[in-house]
Amino acid sequence: MNHKSAQWKSVGVLAAFSAALLFAQEEPTVPDAKQQAILKMAQEVRKQIVTQPQYGVFDNIHFAIQGDTVILRGQASRPTLKSSIEKTVKKIEGVNKVTNEITVLPVSPNDDRIRAAVYASIYRYPALQRYTANRGGAMSPSVSRRAGGITNDPPIGWHAIHIVVENGKVILTGVVDSEADLAIAGMRANSVPGVFSVDNDLQVASKT
Repeated sequence: MNHKSAQWKSVGVLAAFSAALLFAQEEPTVPDAKQQAILKMAQEVRKQIVTQPQYGVFDNIHFAIQGDTVILRGQASRPTLKSSIEKTVKKIEGVNKVTNEITVLPVSPNDDRIRAAVYASIYRYPALQRYTANRGGAMSPSVSRRAGGITNDPPIGWHAIHIVVENGKVILTGVVDSEADLAIAGMRANSVPGVFSVDNDLQVASKT
């Protein structure tokens, strides 16, 4: 891929911090009409992703814009999210083509258990509770015990730290306020029994 012509964005959590805006600009001048059009398109793509009813704490979606093509990547915990994002992005003005490279995570009772356990370990920890609109409240048994488990019935609301689980491996994405919080989140995920490894891809707001 020509990195000079593609603008990659991450919408994990915290797009509000604009932490993952990666614009390949050759000139540090006021954006011209073409750049403004790309920015407007990018903002609309991000909006369509984060407002999807299926999009939540266990998903991590990225996108790039190359001309009039939107490239979708990342991990979705449910196949309906992959298809619904593609469907809505195709309707955005200026988008001519959508290349959907989102990976649908495999169905796994063990991964489902790990998602629930890592979520509880992170968001019930007092220092990290401010990173969710749920304020770290305990999950109702009806959430974690329904058919399909927590993956099919995830906690709703805003979450700054997203938890991606695949075959026992955990990836943390998002933006936190400090190096201390970054380290704590990683340790809390690592403390969950059955977790094979943790890739801590969190970013600190002041460094983005």
